[in-house]
Amino acid sequence: MEVSARVHALAAAIELAIFDVDGVLTDGGLVLGPNGQEFKTFHVRDGLGLVMLRENGVLLAIITGRESSVVTERMAQLGIEHVFQGQSNKLQTLETLLGDLNIDPSRVCYVGDDLPDLPVMMQVGLPIAVADAH
Repeated sequence: MEVSARVHALAAAIELAIFDVDGVLTDGGLVLGPNGQEFKTFHVRDGLGLVMLRENGVLLAIITGRESSVVTERMAQLGIEHVFQGQSNKLQTLETLLGDLNIDPSRVCYVGDDLPDLPVMMQVGLPIAVADAH
């Protein structure tokens, strides 16, 4: 697949990449243990990609509607500081984050997979939906 020069230019300007979790950094499945423990499957290649982005000067953030200690642990392993869980209004979280970091939305990439991600995707410079997005 060939990527247009416009997409390359948008990607080159990104200062902040934000990701949803379930269905974006995981396969979307939830495994619940007998004591209510939650298990998620993260792909190691996604983790490497996130680390590479961070090491190349791109700030990283997570905005997810669910709360999970598994997400807290995985994001800590990857060195992601800006982790917002349990966010029913992802757009409000985006606006707060952009204000705190003093970043223009045109310099933000957001990767999502479902309807709650759309308001954020419509406000950023580079919205991305995963291949099996709703």
